[in-house]
Amino acid sequence: MTETTFADFGLAENILKAVTESGYTIPTPIQREAIPHILMGGDVTGVAQTGTGKTAAFVLPMIQRLSTGRARARMPRCLILCPTRELAAQVAENFEKYGKYLKLTMALLIGGVSFKDQETLLQRGVDVLIATPGRLMDQFDRGKILMMGVETLIIDEADRMLDMGFIPDIEKICAKLPANRQTLLFSATFPTDIQRLAKTFQKDPKKIEVTRPAQTAETISQFVVKLPTNDGKARRTALRRVIEATNVKNGIVFCNRKVEVDIVAASLTKHGHDAAPIHGDLPQSVRSETLQRFRDGKLKLLVASDVAARGLDIPDVGHVFNFGPPPKDEDYVHRIGRTGRAGRTGESYTVVTPADDKSWGFVLKMIKKDVPEFMPDGLLEELETLPPEEKRDRKTGGRGGDRDRGGRSSARGRSSERSDRAERGPRRRDTEASDVAVAEVPVETTATETAEPAETAAVAEKPRRERSPRGEKRRERTDETPQPRAEKRDRSERGDRERERPQRDYKRKDDDLILEPAPDRVVGFGNDVPNFLKR
Repeated sequence: MTETTFADFGLAENILKAVTESGYTIPTPIQREAIPHILMGGDVTGVAQTGTGKTAAFVLPMIQRLSTGRARARMPRCLILCPTRELAAQVAENFEKYGKYLKLTMALLIGGVSFKDQETLLQRGVDVLIATPGRLMDQFDRGKILMMGVETLIIDEADRMLDMGFIPDIEKICAKLPANRQTLLFSATFPTDIQRLAKTFQKDPKKIEVTRPAQTAETISQFVVKLPTNDGKARRTALRRVIEATNVKNGIVFCNRKVEVDIVAASLTKHGHDAAPIHGDLPQSVRSETLQRFRDGKLKLLVASDVAARGLDIPDVGHVFNFGPPPKDEDYVHRIGRTGRAGRTGESYTVVTPADDKSWGFVLKMIKKDVPEFMPDGLLEELETLPPEEKRDRKTGGRGGDRDRGGRSSARGRSSERSDRAERGPRRRDTEASDVAVAEVPVETTATETAEPAETAAVAEKPRRERSPRGEKRRERTDETPQPRAEKRDRSERGDRERERPQRDYKRKDDDLILEPAPDRVVGFGNDVPNFLKR
């Protein structure tokens, strides 16, 4: 039996030429089953593990169908929805690679990139629009895009769309598309919500499932590094020792949180490793530059969150390191799927602490296979000598954990912190008072000071507030003497009488609450408002 080639699908010569130049001659199982059905215009639901060529499975027949026809202004003919910017950019690269000998136009609509150039393309009309759901809805609401001309809708990495909460946006987008269209849905896993999505928006789709969901590739050698402690410093030390013991050419380190990405990247860089972080909080220009450096071989270690775990086609990744088991079991398959692609071999290492036993157990149950343990030489002995990690409180910036700087327990609530602040206030004032008292103790008296003992005694008898050095300097500068308290009191009483004057202009009639203004006064607001209205 002869093996199927791309030429057997009836693709155009220009497309076959681009595929051959890309180095591909034999289609993968998902490509072999999906391409003929897509060329006939039918709906397809493709389920295959990452790294099996799902992108080419829909890009090749798509550009074949788009080779005839013409795009109209603001009305793309094909819409491709991707969950992340990186995946959308990768699909755009595949479109340019396989369609370089065809006169097709494409626009990329993602966040973090200026829309001005893309808007110019859309105004002229594009054959393919590749977008993330949020940015697409934003531009549609502004009237920049019309969806009535979409002939083919492609939803890539549908399960990732579900994880990121894009399903409501996809439902809104599908409601604005023509009912008579071709809908292609590709996913690495096929949960219940994705099945419901397929039944809602597809017509008699052909389901193509070439591998069991959540199955890891046989080309990947998996290992687990089990640590006896949950300390973060021990975990970072173990990661460095594993990297040093495995002769890494290049690799991706996956972390569960964005803050961990920055910490791990800084730790690797500090200890002499060539590493750089990439996560959703970084600007798009920085993320694109970091990925390009990694693709070009100028960066050895890419420390990433799960934003880079899906769909990124970097064929020659030798190793994948999990800083810990992922929160979702399925993400383990996508993470380690960054290596061992296109027939190559790869290795994956997962650092597991006692706190990760439950999560790691779920992963083992999902992949249905045992993962051998790996322990670098001397790592356990080194971990025993490590001091505990100094954790810092995010609010106060100080150390957290069981002990503070003075050795006292720091596990106290907000009420204790408030009481501590209340206690620190009086102590600070007592210290200031004692400092003033010490400053008032006479050490030596000069002739000038002894010449006016009465004035010195008067100053000593003054209240502390009036004895302030700042107040004395101010009075010396302005040549003013302190104002007697009696005069201040008279002036304040005079002001009170002036404030009460509007009330005397009103009088009570009998026992009623009717107030009558004086004949020589004008009733109004401002100074003439009676006091009872101000209460």
